[in-house]
Amino acid sequence: MKRNYFWILSLLLVLILALAACGGGNTETAVQPTVAVSADGELNLPDTIDPQTVAQVKDREDVVLFDVREQFEYDEGHIPGVTLIPLGDVPNRLSEIPTDKTVILTCRSGNRSGQAADFLRQNGYTNVHNMEGGIVAWQQAGLPVEK
Repeated sequence: MKRNYFWILSLLLVLILALAACGGGNTETAVQPTVAVSADGELNLPDTIDPQTVAQVKDREDVVLFDVREQFEYDEGHIPGVTLIPLGDVPNRLSEIPTDKTVILTCRSGNRSGQAADFLRQNGYTNVHNMEGGIVAWQQAGLPVEK
């Protein structure tokens, strides 16, 4: 008899854990990321930002967005309004990257753009941000892509 109780309790425990892991349905609503803006209207962004935040700020006049992938990758699909400067060309094209605006960098997954952001910071840029997850995360978020 004790053995039956043990198996019944074990089965109930497994069922409870399975239901808890499944969450019993999604009751959460999507929360839009908020963009911190100072009193004088300047953005206050962390070094790494998510695609949703980029989508919110990319069309501002004080923001520029650069894609550091290669031309063939850019041609396969890119964020509307982005400027292409392949990673290998960044050192020779610093004059095209403004120091008086918020600079956001992207690539395929966030690795190359992270390298570009580090390079720019080492060269005196202070308002540089890497888009986490690159174009892959952008597309997974359902954001628009141009070809």
